[in-house]
Amino acid sequence: MIPGILGKKIGMTQVFRADGQVVPVTVLKAGPCVVVQRKTPTTDGYDAVQMGLVEGVKPQRLTKPETGHTKKAGVDGVRYLKEFKLRSGDDDLKPGDRILVEHFKPKEKVDVIGTSKGRGFAGLVKRHHFRGGPASHGSMFHRAPGSIGASSFPSRVFPGMKMAGHMGNAQVTVRNLEIVQVDAEDNLLVVKGAVPGPNGSYVVVRRSKV
Repeated sequence: MIPGILGKKIGMTQVFRADGQVVPVTVLKAGPCVVVQRKTPTTDGYDAVQMGLVEGVKPQRLTKPETGHTKKAGVDGVRYLKEFKLRSGDDDLKPGDRILVEHFKPKEKVDVIGTSKGRGFAGLVKRHHFRGGPASHGSMFHRAPGSIGASSFPSRVFPGMKMAGHMGNAQVTVRNLEIVQVDAEDNLLVVKGAVPGPNGSYVVVRRSKV
């Protein structure tokens, strides 16, 4: 069994099931990928494969270490590299093996990992959904944070306090998404529901544990 595949988010649409049900889906261009490196417990301390997304990349955009690393697997260059830990029952993959979308079947469950859209600096109401204060009648408390801790004790702000700050641009994992369709000819994977990140962003698709 293949542990996962790399791809790009194309966008959202909807499909109709045989019974007429409308299903919101996200279309992913998954693969083709190639195994660049195999990590073993004896040499690296854990069992995993390093996979690369095969895309057109100019040689001058790769450093000499990157070029030498990918040439060991017989690949001219890959744009996106990620590791997948191997579990019991996974295939014994070797450098140079190709991973295609046809290894996945409809109705299987996958986890999709991506980077959420960056929203810049955001306040408490937008970032943490705070209610805010009254909007009128002379109130001077509208979208302010309020108290963030006592004064005399403990005389500090506890770590993890919800405050204004950088919103988005973080790794997000959406679990147990159902595969609705697989298009092996165009390397397309259609999954039910939403996937983090803007259109054109890279995503990691791995098989769900359950």
